[in-house]
Amino acid sequence: MGQAFGLMSGFAFLIYWMDKAAAQRQGRRVAENSLHLLALLCGWPGALLAQGLLRHKTQKMAFQLVFWLTVIANVGVMGWLLSSRA
Repeated sequence: MGQAFGLMSGFAFLIYWMDKAAAQRQGRRVAENSLHLLALLCGWPGALLAQGLLRHKTQKMAFQLVFWLTVIANVGVMGWLLSSRA
């Protein structure tokens, strides 16, 4: 499971970086739903790191609300999976 978090977090960071670059040059952006899906699929640590380091998507409260809901959902599912193994 740790590998999933590592791979998806790296991928999420890369996608956030690409979206930030596109925003700065007024290019084609990554859909917010895609960013949320990446966060939900174990990429939220990388997404959170990218938000902080790149200062990307930090001021948009609607985005942040959905982002944190995806984090809660992901952590909840991971906790359930780990507890069901015991």
